[in-house]
Amino acid sequence: MKLDVDVLRYLSKDDFRVLTSVELGMRNHEIVPTELIDRIARLKHGGTYKVLKNLLKHKLLHHDSSKCLFLLISIIICLKKEQSDHISLDDGFRLTYLGYDFLAIKTMVNKGVFVAVGRQIGVGKESDIFEVAREDGTVLAMKLHRLGRVSFRAVKSKRDYLRHRSSYNWLYLSRLAALKEFAFMKALETHGFPVPNAVEHNRHCVVMSLVQGYPLVQVKQLQNPETVFETIIGLVVRLAEHGLIHCDFNEFNIMIGDDEKITMIDFPQMVSVSHRNAQMYFDRDVECIFKFFRKRFNLSFEESLDDIAGSDEGTDEVGKPCFSAIERSAGFLDRELAASGFTRKDEEDIQRFIEVEAESDANSDSEVDVVEDLNGADSIDCDSSDLLEQNEGYESHRREESCEARESSGSEKEDASDNEENNEEAMENEAELVKSLNKQRRRAIASARKGQKTAGARNSYKDKGGRSSHNSKIQKQLTSW
Repeated sequence: MKLDVDVLRYLSKDDFRVLTSVELGMRNHEIVPTELIDRIARLKHGGTYKVLKNLLKHKLLHHDSSKCLFLLISIIICLKKEQSDHISLDDGFRLTYLGYDFLAIKTMVNKGVFVAVGRQIGVGKESDIFEVAREDGTVLAMKLHRLGRVSFRAVKSKRDYLRHRSSYNWLYLSRLAALKEFAFMKALETHGFPVPNAVEHNRHCVVMSLVQGYPLVQVKQLQNPETVFETIIGLVVRLAEHGLIHCDFNEFNIMIGDDEKITMIDFPQMVSVSHRNAQMYFDRDVECIFKFFRKRFNLSFEESLDDIAGSDEGTDEVGKPCFSAIERSAGFLDRELAASGFTRKDEEDIQRFIEVEAESDANSDSEVDVVEDLNGADSIDCDSSDLLEQNEGYESHRREESCEARESSGSEKEDASDNEENNEEAMENEAELVKSLNKQRRRAIASARKGQKTAGARNSYKDKGGRSSHNSKIQKQLTSW
């Protein structure tokens, strides 16, 4: 769909309000019902329907009523059963890519990122690229991701935007692709890679600096093809040393300037070196570069093995870099950016202890308020039970001592009698102690269970008077008798 920015001038606030309402409704609706759009937009005097008609005219929305045809059978069945009051036609609207473009462009203009949109400078299977201008006249590049085209619809199997999700929307996939590309571009720029300068992103739109150059596929001659070739292969190896693989590193995604300066573009499909197919992707990128320079510039790689790799280590017989010989000594960008293939296995090994500590802290914080009272009651119960056991053991020990005293000291009756009196007094004191501990235990349990209603109290209802309440009173009296 062609981007006609002239329509953007004549759209009002109500138009963008309705577009935003449809976007919000598409979070959990494939086709947003008209009534839901009206409730979200909250325009006065039924203005939502007039705005929808205007947006349909400019093809910013798509009206879908195909489900109504499938409801004809249910309508006939309901009419036969005399249930026509419950019949409702399920039709609604959904955003088109043009409407999504207008929402992103409007947000960028409000932020002051750019003020004008120019000509289209690039078309790909996944995106369109336009020139935009700032207020001071600086020209930037705006990339609009458009996943779901007929030429490339195997996105779910060839890209990992969804990860563990099962359902998806093309607009949502485009937004994820733009977010991933912006993150990779920012990280690669900070580590000194030749990439465009990432400026801003919103929804499926990414604004970056305009690269002064041409795609390598359009170049027919080079002054130093060997130097350019070594630079490109060095970028592939350097990316792998940082833990990333481009996965689409070919002549279409390499820009070259008049001074033969190389710039990489197109990053949404990058994966980690820990990916299960990492070696295959790495070998494919290297093979694409070798094949292009062999055909276009007639380079013979067998004669310049030392010039390409610097040494025999890390290369095969033809001089290609070997994936198994690359060491990750430069950084861990795949871990920082959660690249595909890294978070499933390696992240568990690196952050195992951090996750365990975080889970323990979260569990302790969530349970501390609930368990304090119960722990207090349990501690009192445990203390009382321990005291009772100690008292019982103490009583048995005293009894054994009194028996031994009676058997051994038959002649000393007066001392034994005094001991028995002391034992009786001690037993009376211990009985009083046991009673006081039992009372404390009951009070602790009652305070811990305070506020917790029983099943009968939860299921009971208030008597409002009348015959039913009178019968319930009689039943209570009978049960008490």
